[in-house]
Amino acid sequence: MPFIDIDSVKPLELIKGCRMRTPYGEKLMLSYLEMDEGAVVPLHWHPHEQGGMLLKGKMELTIGDEVRVVGVGSMFIIPPNTPHKAVAVDGPAVVLDVFS
Repeated sequence: MPFIDIDSVKPLELIKGCRMRTPYGEKLMLSYLEMDEGAVVPLHWHPHEQGGMLLKGKMELTIGDEVRVVGVGSMFIIPPNTPHKAVAVDGPAVVLDVFS
C-alpha cells in the first residue's frame, strides 16, 4: 500500500466532531484528522512520538505546559508521554499527524 487515496479510507469518529483516517505501515501511522468547529481532542498522552501539520483552519494546541493558537502550515512535534490537547477554533480544522 505505497499510495493511499485518503477518500478510500473509512473515517472513524472516536471523539464527537473529530473524524480520522489512519493508514499505517510497520513502524509508522498517519492520521488525517478532520475537526468540526469547537471540537476538542481532550488532554491525553501516549508512548508514541507524534508530529503534525495543520492543513486547514485554526487550532488551539496544548503541548505540555505551552498553549498556542496555530494556523495553516504550523508544524509541531510532541515527545512521547507528553500531555497534549487540540481544539478547532473559528471554524473547522484539518490536521495531518504522524506517529512513530
